[in-house]
Amino acid sequence: MRVSINDEATVATLKVEGRVVGPWATELGRTWHGLWASARQKRLQLDIRGVTFADQKGSRILQEIVRTTGAEIVADSPLTQYFANRVTADRALDPEER
Repeated sequence: MRVSINDEATVATLKVEGRVVGPWATELGRTWHGLWASARQKRLQLDIRGVTFADQKGSRILQEIVRTTGAEIVADSPLTQYFANRVTADRALDPEER
């Protein structure tokens, strides 16, 4: 997995590529918290166009990013759109929110 951050004047983009699984998902969790702490006044984009797989933990982290920040998800293929839909659909099914 690779994570990069593009921090512009009005928007910060968190770009995630590869497999969001296990310990890599945990690392993504740490990374986005650091970004959000420094970019709170900006709009956040979550670019998942390079994601090839996300396990349950990875989906949970992506969901947490969207739920906490209101991030816009950037997806460009049927696969990444599936991940985006899963993240936003899982939010409605989150047991903590029932």
